Amino acid sequence: MTTPANFLSTVGAACNLQPGELSSVYDRCERPGDRFAFKDQDFNEIEIGYIERIKGEHDEYDREENPPQVDSPGLHIYLHTAVPLERSDLWDTGQFIRSFVDDSGKVQDLAYARFRTRWWILEDGHHLMAEVSDYQVDRVNELMSVGIVQGDLNRNGEYGARQSDPVALLEPGRPEESYLIARLRGQMQGESIPGTRMPLANQPLSIPEMLALFCFVEGLPTDQTATPSGERPINYEACSYSDDPEALNLLGEGVTWTGRVSKILEANCGGCHGGQSPSADFDVLSDEAYDNVVAASTQMPDMNRVEPGDPEFHDIRTWIENGAVEQ
Repeated sequence: MTTPANFLSTVGAACNLQPGELSSVYDRCERPGDRFAFKDQDFNEIEIGYIERIKGEHDEYDREENPPQVDSPGLHIYLHTAVPLERSDLWDTGQFIRSFVDDSGKVQDLAYARFRTRWWILEDGHHLMAEVSDYQVDRVNELMSVGIVQGDLNRNGEYGARQSDPVALLEPGRPEESYLIARLRGQMQGESIPGTRMPLANQPLSIPEMLALFCFVEGLPTDQTATPSGERPINYEACSYSDDPEALNLLGEGVTWTGRVSKILEANCGGCHGGQSPSADFDVLSDEAYDNVVAASTQMPDMNRVEPGDPEFHDIRTWIENGAVEQ
């Protein structure tokens, strides 16, 4: 988004679903998954929840003596609906299917990838495991690289596109339902948004900047045939958010922990100190953020991160003067 053209390209665009962490994917960003079916079996295609390749040495599995486990090496596919087969394994060609609109405007179904091997049916049919022999490794790597759309990408059991239409990065006319704005605020319509709040390495947007963004999105044409323009001035007079711009304050208000202090830490520190692996084990984004702030430092166990009643002691300048950290 470093140029106007790149920024305008986010209008109506789908969320970026290439997570560094699975838990950072928001349910309402998930799209309908591709479907799976066996070539020689008669049942309806089933939506793919997620797929993963567990690497390891191929084993000779056996129904009685050595059946595969949920974490055995192979290609694992998790499905929304159970495969309606009363057996534990079969030799067949697995087909990966996607719908697309052809040049004439008709919706077509395309089996864009296939993989023939021995398949195992696990966990009451919701989980398939494909054996991957040494000679099939390259084929599986190709399969994983084609971009299989997964309906439950964050693997939490919720298929977001089945709950509501996927949200866009910027939704014309609806800033409250725009994922990019939700990442700035940490919430969408009262629901917490996973992932570190944006911008990661810069100061949070000021109230005038947030007002400009909200009014810009609210004023975007909702007609899908209209092209967003970066030349049209923002109409603040017609913008509903101009009535109360203070409500857009990213840093909160008041003097309480929940109303102000926690939001300052989230916006300024959450980029490093949040998520699954927060720097120095100091997490300001979790429900335990307050306890973490007043706890002892992991880097300097003899010092609390915050000394109640003595803010100057923990000012970075004081730490430097005391030799606690290097300049």
